Amino acid sequence: MGILYGIGVGVGDPELITVKGLRLLQQAPVVAFPAGVGGKPGMAEQIVVSWLQPQQTRLSLAFPYVQDEAELLQAWQAAAAQVWQSLQQGDVAFACEGDISFYSTFTYLAQTLQAAHPDVMIQTVPGICSPMAAASVLGIPLTVRTQRLMVLPALYRVSDLEAALQQADVLVLMKVSSVYEKVWSVLKQHQLLQQSHVVVRATLPDQKVYSDLRDRPSLDLPYFSILVVQVR
Repeated sequence: MGILYGIGVGVGDPELITVKGLRLLQQAPVVAFPAGVGGKPGMAEQIVVSWLQPQQTRLSLAFPYVQDEAELLQAWQAAAAQVWQSLQQGDVAFACEGDISFYSTFTYLAQTLQAAHPDVMIQTVPGICSPMAAASVLGIPLTVRTQRLMVLPALYRVSDLEAALQQADVLVLMKVSSVYEKVWSVLKQHQLLQQSHVVVRATLPDQKVYSDLRDRPSLDLPYFSILVVQVR
């Protein structure tokens, strides 16, 4: 029986994977990763593809982008069954975008696998997650001294943003592309546009940075966009 390694591979730049993560990734007979959309490679696969060896088996696992719990559970169970089958032959390295414990698909895979097979061996390797990558791209500290950091993984209600602005010194909004205009209006009301930044596809060659958003009430943003607000 092999070990399932969950490896955080960072947010885009292939060189931002850890030394330990790279070693385990290249040693595993099977490398798994979330499948991309529309038949295209997913982000994790794109990050690790240059590090993989010809003899390694690549295992693409389908994780649908839906909210339906029944459909998600079915997908997690199917993925866990595929990984379990591969573990009968040896180790499996699961390449996960960002950090393995930070809103990670791997969490659901590991929990589903453990529920079905309590004796399965799982080890994780941390990676760089998007708020840290965005701060690096911006050339600013994410937090200093006693500042309180708050991360909203997705914004469904404007009231959540209003509450976060009251509590946080630094606010990070992930998956901001679909709600950017609503967020912009709230930040304008609070006079925070000048100290707000949007980072698109951080650390990749085509990354973009928008700072001081006062003249940007709308932006055409892709999925991998993150907004950092220096509230106080």
